[in-house]
Amino acid sequence: MLIIGGGCAGMTTAARLQQLLRTELRSGDTEITVVEPQPYLTYQPLLAEVAAGSIDPRHVVVPLRRALPDCRVLTARVTRIDHATKRAWVDAAPRGELRLPTEIPYDVLVVAPGAVSRTVPVPGLAEHGLGFGTVGEAVSLRNHVLEQLDLASTTRDPELRQAALTFVFVGAGYAGVGALAELEDMARYAVKGFHNLTTDDLRWVLVEATDRILPEESVELAAHTLAQLRDRAVDVRLSTKLESAADRLMVLSDGSRFAARTLVWTAGVRPAPVLRLTDLPLDAESRVPCLPTLQVATADGTVLPDAWAAGDCAAVPDPTRDGDPCAPNAQHALAQAALLAENLVAVLTGRPLTEYRPGPAACSTSLGLRKAVAHTRSGNRVTGRRAWWLHRARHLRRLPSTDRRIRVLTDWLLGGLFSREVVTLGAVEHPRAEFEAGFTENRIPGARPES
Repeated sequence: MLIIGGGCAGMTTAARLQQLLRTELRSGDTEITVVEPQPYLTYQPLLAEVAAGSIDPRHVVVPLRRALPDCRVLTARVTRIDHATKRAWVDAAPRGELRLPTEIPYDVLVVAPGAVSRTVPVPGLAEHGLGFGTVGEAVSLRNHVLEQLDLASTTRDPELRQAALTFVFVGAGYAGVGALAELEDMARYAVKGFHNLTTDDLRWVLVEATDRILPEESVELAAHTLAQLRDRAVDVRLSTKLESAADRLMVLSDGSRFAARTLVWTAGVRPAPVLRLTDLPLDAESRVPCLPTLQVATADGTVLPDAWAAGDCAAVPDPTRDGDPCAPNAQHALAQAALLAENLVAVLTGRPLTEYRPGPAACSTSLGLRKAVAHTRSGNRVTGRRAWWLHRARHLRRLPSTDRRIRVLTDWLLGGLFSREVVTLGAVEHPRAEFEAGFTENRIPGARPES
């Protein structure tokens, strides 16, 4: 069995298969290979708390080899999949290096590479924008925000100061709202350590192209969240688009123009580009069409033999949305993956398959320390501290590693006992900078040579 992707869907599928086929795996009758460019799973719903410093970055990643001891894990990129001949090619070389791809034959294919950020050709976005889909991006954003506070406190240029204290987030889904709210809460605490900065100096702008935030939430809960953000002086621009960010000048479709040194792009996701390197059928959104059983469907709606898919890259019918595909979120990915593994084993043993029936939505987002919004499986709306505890309990339970659950819980407990850590470690992103500077300083004209 070949599993493409080691995210929530891919790792959960492999872990469940590992349980169901333990005897076959240890006897050598069955082999599971997982191909993922990173050697770990990133639990993205907790990235906002990583950016705010509430959780150690290492604690939201799950090492794949430790979690999947009975599987073969390849840290590599897929370069091609030919399902007609049941062969795949992977490349383990670092990007930019040329290496002959390795061919991997398989009997059963599971496609779960997830999704990547959906970007648009906005001038200046590629040069100045920051993503928010990986641990590295979350840590980098935290360091960047704290560096802007340092810059604003030090500079005597009023225009530079204002630009440094202006933070723009584009996209008001869970990722955008959660990241902005957590960082705003962190920055509000951090400015207490600056003698010449106040919370009133900070400007937070949330830009959303549609007429509401949190599209997956109920209208009432989304409206409540919007009111909370505006009560915290967040400038929420609905039905507005970012038209340009050239030279760090933000130009919005409502006519606004202002300078900002922080631009975070969280405007949705699209299926992983690796799907275009396969001969699998794709729909208009470049997702893999699936039957409710998680089997890949052909153009005429029949089963494509020995091909399965789950997670953000899969177009799985959601009966609660009149048959439209399930929304790309961790709740669906985890549930689909577990069912996929059980259905795959059912096919091998000749048992009937089960269709995916998503449970009641149980979504939530943190808005900072002791602040959150959520709704329960019974449909009730929960806000404030109660929602915050519910949000944390849900994701602690969903985090696919007992070791990581304990570590994250410890982070939260220590965070409740001590004050926030608001020191920037931006230098770790460029560890050779100081070393290289030593060579540069020796070449400065007029400088005395070292003895």
